[in-house]
Amino acid sequence: MRLNKYLAQAGISSRRKADELIAGGHVQINGRQVTTPGEEVGPEDVVEVDGQAIEPIGQRVVYLLHKPSGAISTVSNTHGRRTVVDLIRDSRRLFPVGRLDRDTTGALLITNDGELANILTHPRYGIERRYIAEVRGRLSARAVSALATGLTIEGGMRVRAQVRRLRGRGQRTVYQLRMTEGKNREVKRIFKHFRLPLIRLHRRSFAGLTADNLPEGRYRRLSKHEIAALYKMVNMPESPQAS
Repeated sequence: MRLNKYLAQAGISSRRKADELIAGGHVQINGRQVTTPGEEVGPEDVVEVDGQAIEPIGQRVVYLLHKPSGAISTVSNTHGRRTVVDLIRDSRRLFPVGRLDRDTTGALLITNDGELANILTHPRYGIERRYIAEVRGRLSARAVSALATGLTIEGGMRVRAQVRRLRGRGQRTVYQLRMTEGKNREVKRIFKHFRLPLIRLHRRSFAGLTADNLPEGRYRRLSKHEIAALYKMVNMPESPQAS
């Protein structure tokens, strides 16, 4: 396996950032400094970044978690807060695929393949995300049309979403938003732009996978076929060890 791919799969960085680490002299193989990203790494080789040994991922796994409110989407937290990784009973080093805010619930993938996690969240691949948002107030027809074609909101962020009203009662309205870019706090920023207070946000699905049939805080391991479909979406070769 190429060294830059090895580091990306281990979750050290994206493959491009791994190239920079290697070129900068931060990586060693069996105690020897390496500056070529294409250097081959074998199963018996010891790889280190700045003196810290990097473990190969071995068998690839992907979990689908119904993220509960209150859990944060990071690998670790120094303030003692519960993370999404804490909810998975697996001793391997795991990474959330993107992030959901602490108070947002719904579908979140967790994997030990850092490269897959990085690529699935890259806007270039257009991975579909569907959200259910309950707000106080109602979007105008003009706002829904503008979101469908794309508009620029505060901070210069360009957003686009297919919005469908599901139901309304009194001052509250529930919408479904279909999006493909996954920018930081995108849904919340959209409703802030239109001055509609967001009451609840739930991610119904990610990459066609929904966790709505799981209780909050529970998870399941994806099947071989489901994992193969994820790799196909982003044109990544599937590892024979994936399961």
